[in-house]
Amino acid sequence: MTMLASRGQLRASFIRWALFTVPLIVLLGFLAGQAGGPDSLWFQTLDKPAIYPPPATFGIVWSILYVMVGLSLALICAAWGARGRTIALVVFAVHFLCNLAWTPVFFGMQEMTGGLVVLGLVIATLIATIVLFWKIRVLAGVLLLPYLAWVLFAFVLNWQFLQLNPDLDGGLPDAPVERVRIGT
Repeated sequence: MTMLASRGQLRASFIRWALFTVPLIVLLGFLAGQAGGPDSLWFQTLDKPAIYPPPATFGIVWSILYVMVGLSLALICAAWGARGRTIALVVFAVHFLCNLAWTPVFFGMQEMTGGLVVLGLVIATLIATIVLFWKIRVLAGVLLLPYLAWVLFAFVLNWQFLQLNPDLDGGLPDAPVERVRIGT
């Protein structure tokens, strides 16, 4: 017999990893989200692009995507001995740190241009991660495709925020701002 592990052993390894990676990814995403959000005065003063979805959409979509990311990561973690596994995990770690940095940059520092740069890094490292994961486990790469689509949408959305609000890149101006809303 040339098998190192049975299908049952491989499945058990994946499940053990998933029980660790899925909650970890969701928790890290949640903690990064605490660095700021749409409730800030700065964000509320921004003109919103037409493609801006209802705020509740973000929590739902990110929760689902982070579960998928955690499952993808578990597939790679469980692929002991696979060629390229270590570099795939390192590239993923770099990618995920970039992902977690976006919220503090965009909402915390109120830097739309900085957020755009971070999202560019997120996209580049995510594409590299997908390629590396795909070579190890096709399903691991496939699970990241909806995430890539959402990050590309986030890039366009971030860019549109910047186009609509160039004077508010970097925060509110020092002078008081008065907005008048006509109607209800």
